[in-house]
Amino acid sequence: MYPLIGIIGTLVWLYVLHVLNKAKILAWRFFWGSAGLFILMMVFIRPVLTEPLAQGVAALAGFIGRATGTFVPYFKYGTIFVDTPAGAMTLQIDFECSGILEIMAFLSLLLFFEVYTRQEKILVSILGTIFILIANALRITLICEIIHFGGSGFYYMAHTYIGRIFFYVLSVLLYFYVFTKPQIVKMKVGIFNYEST
Repeated sequence: MYPLIGIIGTLVWLYVLHVLNKAKILAWRFFWGSAGLFILMMVFIRPVLTEPLAQGVAALAGFIGRATGTFVPYFKYGTIFVDTPAGAMTLQIDFECSGILEIMAFLSLLLFFEVYTRQEKILVSILGTIFILIANALRITLICEIIHFGGSGFYYMAHTYIGRIFFYVLSVLLYFYVFTKPQIVKMKVGIFNYEST
């Protein structure tokens, strides 16, 4: 039953996308295309990639943890053991910490962003995904280091506030350089454009 609903939803999404494209209603094409692709990725891609991404984030963060001796990753299980003054603490990298949502949102927006050529979109997709993975691994590393030096009582503050703010600042930088800056550079008003200045 669920696969049939997914197939019907995909066909409806493609049909409306085709109509919007033919009618050259680009703003609605962007909104419909991005939102629809994100939902389709949530249904079809998320279940497959969440665990490998969690393992990858644990492995990336683990390089710093092993180098500093502050935490040890068990990337096969998406788990990190952090040494604290009161003893070891286990962190599980789950769905929310894997970075899958951020990667899917980024790719969904990028695919329907008309500033780039097809080849540029492929390159920016790859580089952006790598950036998000590294930023997320750095966020996990920051959380682990705070817990290591501050103790398990700092977990909530490190995870909920400091880690998220750190990751969101890096995400805003990514979105500025991928979406905002190129849009401004390619903007043309009359005979003036930013590329010629």
